[in-house]
Amino acid sequence: MYGAERRQLLAQKARQDGRVDVSSASEELAVAPETIRRDLGVLERQGVVRRVYGGAIPVERLDFEPSVTLRDRTNENQKERIARAAVRHLPERGTVLLDGGTTTARLAALVPEGSELTVVTNSLPVAQQLVGRRDCELHILGGRVRGTTLTSVGSWTQDVLDGLTVDVGFFGTNGFSAERGCTTPDPAESAVKAAMVRACRRRVLLADHTKYGDDRFSRFAHLDEMDAVVTDDGLDEQAREALAGTETDVVVA
Repeated sequence: MYGAERRQLLAQKARQDGRVDVSSASEELAVAPETIRRDLGVLERQGVVRRVYGGAIPVERLDFEPSVTLRDRTNENQKERIARAAVRHLPERGTVLLDGGTTTARLAALVPEGSELTVVTNSLPVAQQLVGRRDCELHILGGRVRGTTLTSVGSWTQDVLDGLTVDVGFFGTNGFSAERGCTTPDPAESAVKAAMVRACRRRVLLADHTKYGDDRFSRFAHLDEMDAVVTDDGLDEQAREALAGTETDVVVA
């Protein structure tokens, strides 16, 4: 197969699947991973894709946020492992903030019985997991609800957060990296996340390895503002070394 044909296939795959994974494409096309990386570099210079950690995404996706249902089906096993590893960061009693995100919703479902927690969230899926619990006092932040993420955003949400002090906060993200920090596509979502970061004494980021290097439009925290990052073992050595250079503890589930 000629290089031009291979790159055309990679471009088609990016548009159809929303992402090209270097390892998978290497096996499928029977070429070395370095060849796929070079092809993706060519496609990036042509404006077809943008390189991200482990692969590339089509440029059409840069302003696209998948629905909660679609995100929850992506990397399910890794998210479940991350959520289970994050349980040990929950206090036995006190106040906890759970940010919007499919992994934080999985963590909410794993809160141990008998926990004496006051839980604050702006996420409808997180609230749904905890609303029937007698051992947790649930507080939902008001505001405009974004249909894409099912979270409340806006000045109403931020005003309440500005008056809170929370023991531990758990955060989701669309992208993270040692260089650019924690990022999300929507500025309104980012503003609320930043207010949540300020409200918490301790902060834990929950993010699977595919989000590393996928830097989005609006940063809500520098990585060293997070006390811990819980991720999965798909993170390669280069990424781990970059994270080791920050002041953040990295937990690999």
